[in-house]
Amino acid sequence: MAVTTALTSPPHHPRLDESSLLVACGVLADRDAALASVVARYGPPPLWARAPGFPTLVLLILEQQVSLASARAAYDRLLRLTGDPPTPATLVALTDADLLGAGFSRQKTRYARALAATVGDGSLDVDALEALDDDAVDAALTAVPGIGPWTATIYRLMVLCRPDAWPIHDIALAQAYAELQASTVRPRPDEMTALAAGWRPWRAVAARILWHHYLSVREERRRARDR
Repeated sequence: MAVTTALTSPPHHPRLDESSLLVACGVLADRDAALASVVARYGPPPLWARAPGFPTLVLLILEQQVSLASARAAYDRLLRLTGDPPTPATLVALTDADLLGAGFSRQKTRYARALAATVGDGSLDVDALEALDDDAVDAALTAVPGIGPWTATIYRLMVLCRPDAWPIHDIALAQAYAELQASTVRPRPDEMTALAAGWRPWRAVAARILWHHYLSVREERRRARDR
């Protein structure tokens, strides 16, 4: 219990890990019956940590407003073109036709090229993001054309593993919340901050629990259809 109490007030720029994830799940389950039901049924969510850097930002651009599966398929085709995880130089060397053939839209082709340019010329120092506070991380990332609040928040949540990151524009998150509340209406982005107020300072863990629900329910449905 002493450990739980200490971790309910994370230190400056804390980094969520497997241990603190489990502690936070316990804290949130005590506070919220809906989140507790997810953890009881499916277990704690994965950490879903991603490596820092340019390749992850490219993947996040691909994930904007599409399914994770389709974004991953496009990214895998990009890897076949670059041979290794993309760098600004290898991405810029590809033609628009190459990127379109890999599954980039024309808009995301522009975004990926803008990202490559800003990382390549040093305007965006991805390695320096770890030391910045949340507002500064968001400001640095959203200065890049094509990177908005959702992408910046997901980078903080999954890459920097900030424990209180809360992506209010995430559709799957809103849908999971609605399902747990037995509602047919997803909360709007402007409602998401207020509804998560009681989950501070572990909103990023609450997000993982909600995603865990979302993915697990759909996997159960898929298995039921395949029987």
